[in-house]
Amino acid sequence: MCGSTRRGRWVLLMIGLVLALAAPAHAQSLGRGLSAFQRQDYVTASRILIPLAERGNAAAQSHLGFLFETGRGVPQNYTEAAMWYRRAAEQGDSRAQYSLGLLYDRGQGVPQDIVEASKWLNLSTAAAPPRVREARARIRDVVTTKMTRGEIAQARLRALEWAPSREH
Repeated sequence: MCGSTRRGRWVLLMIGLVLALAAPAHAQSLGRGLSAFQRQDYVTASRILIPLAERGNAAAQSHLGFLFETGRGVPQNYTEAAMWYRRAAEQGDSRAQYSLGLLYDRGQGVPQDIVEASKWLNLSTAAAPPRVREARARIRDVVTTKMTRGEIAQARLRALEWAPSREH
């Protein structure tokens, strides 16, 4: 075996080791961020969650959206909240889909769009854990009462055509 082949294998082994060690650290950071969030230490939570959200972590993005929507630990900013919710919602996070749907219904941080609101609320309800599914369905149904048949059909089609995508 030549030296460059051994060196190449060594480099691959080291890259694998770094990646294996990085994943638990990432999970620990998310755990610390969510713990701070639960303690209502929103400034600490935002400091921990922002870099994770920027790297594509859907749970961090969803929680960060909530912090911006409510102005906890960060300045209230509906546009920023919608951006974080959208990034998490596109990855299939049902809480973010629900929150993004509500922002579209109210026109906060995004243009008011009842069809887009219904799309996200439909997706959120379908993916919701059993304990919250009924409550989300009620909200979705209230939004649906404001829509024409054509808008309802359009929202359902958008939901059917939607597929989650992971950030890189």
